[in-house]
Amino acid sequence: MRESLNRFKIVLTLVIALVVAALDLGSKRLALETLSPVESLRITDFFNLVLVKNQGAAFSIFSADGPKQGVKMALLALGAMIPLFWFYRQAASKDRLLLAALGLIVGGAAGNIHDRLRYNGVVDFLDFHWGDNHWPAFNVADIGICVGVGLLALSVFFGKRPGDRAENRAKKPGKTN
Repeated sequence: MRESLNRFKIVLTLVIALVVAALDLGSKRLALETLSPVESLRITDFFNLVLVKNQGAAFSIFSADGPKQGVKMALLALGAMIPLFWFYRQAASKDRLLLAALGLIVGGAAGNIHDRLRYNGVVDFLDFHWGDNHWPAFNVADIGICVGVGLLALSVFFGKRPGDRAENRAKKPGKTN
């Protein structure tokens, strides 16, 4: 039984990560093939499609030009993912919210890391705005990461703690579970 629960845990997390990464990479490829970096495509009064390469982190912080910037930012992203492995190891197979959150974050990070290594920056193309006030352009990977972080926060603050999870807790003498 425990082995099938662990298999479910792996499959759920990986499927979500792969779907997010595939949607991200596919949408970026479409953006690269159809959009021009010098003009935007107006979709609605508040949404445009643009083609932007972000060499920095979120909202272009730590942005710098240079051939090694993509590798530096990819390594930073990989380092930021280390705590996720702890959450994954602590997660119960039934904690679908936490597993979905981790899959969304890992899938989004994989898409952006791919871009950093291939293009020396992340391809962004979704541009929301109110009048002349534009939110920084972003992509499907960023959506996965943000939604995943939100779900992770919900799981951490409102879910069971790793020590409280039934399948991770060994029976102690004199106590009943």
